[in-house]
Amino acid sequence: MIHILKRLETELKLRGFSKETIKTYLMHNKLFLNQIKKPIEQIKEQDIKDYLAELISNKELKPRTISLKISALKFFCKEVLKKDIVNLKTPKIPKSIPKVLSKEDILKLLSNAKNLKSKLIIQLLYSSGLRVSEVVALKLEDLDLEKKEGWVRKGKGSKDRFFILSNKIIPLIKKHISTLAKDETYLFPGKNNHLTTRDIQKIIQNLAKKSKLKATPHTLRHSFATHLLDKGTDIRLIQELLGHSDLSTTQIYTHVSKEQLKRVKSPLDD
Repeated sequence: MIHILKRLETELKLRGFSKETIKTYLMHNKLFLNQIKKPIEQIKEQDIKDYLAELISNKELKPRTISLKISALKFFCKEVLKKDIVNLKTPKIPKSIPKVLSKEDILKLLSNAKNLKSKLIIQLLYSSGLRVSEVVALKLEDLDLEKKEGWVRKGKGSKDRFFILSNKIIPLIKKHISTLAKDETYLFPGKNNHLTTRDIQKIIQNLAKKSKLKATPHTLRHSFATHLLDKGTDIRLIQELLGHSDLSTTQIYTHVSKEQLKRVKSPLDD
C-alpha cells in the first residue's frame, strides 16, 4: 500500500495540488484501501459504491465530506490506477449562511488580546479578509507598508492575490516586525518556519472564549466581507479581495447583510 500511496502523492504534486489537498487525498485513499482489503488491480466501481454507502449509513457523513471522498477516490483510480470507474454524482452541498461578528464583537476580541501578536492576527484576519492558511504563510517581502497593500503567494488554487492593508494596522505591523530577527522571512515565525493554522485557531478560540463569543479565523473573514457589503462595496470587488473564483460563492454574503436590505425602499412609500 505504501508504494501505491507514494505514486498517488507524486501525481498530486506534479499536478500542483496544495499541501493540504495532498494530505487530505492521501488520507481518504488510505482509509479506503485499508477497508477494501483486496488487490488493487481487482478494485471495481461496486467496491467504491459499497464503501461509500456503508460510511453514509453508519457514520452519517455530511455531503461535503462524501463529495471530497469521491473526488479523492476518482483522482486515485483515474490518474494512478488508470481506471475510469468512479462516475458517481457528488451529493448536493447545502449552502449555509456564514456566521458574522458585529463590530462590537471585534472590539471585544481585541480588548481581550493582551499581546501584540494576537492583536495583529485578529486585525489582519478582519481587516484584509485573509484565510488563516494565507496569514501563516505571509512573508515580510509580500507586504508593502508604504502602499498599504500585500500579496498572497500561491493561495487557494495556487493563485497570487492582492489584498489591502488598513491604515490602522500599519503601525502595528511595523512594531511587530521590530521584534523579529533581522534575517526573519515570515511575518509570524514558528518552530517549522512559521506558525501553523492550528496555532492561530487556538489563539482565536481562547480569545473568543474570554469574550463569550463563538468565533474562528474564518468568522473574521466572513465579517470582513459582510461589513464591506454593508457599506455598499461592490460585490465583485469583494469577490476579488476574497479570492473567490466564482461570484456565486461571494453572493452568500448578500443573505447576511441586513444593511443592504434596509436600503431597499418599499413600493408603498412611493
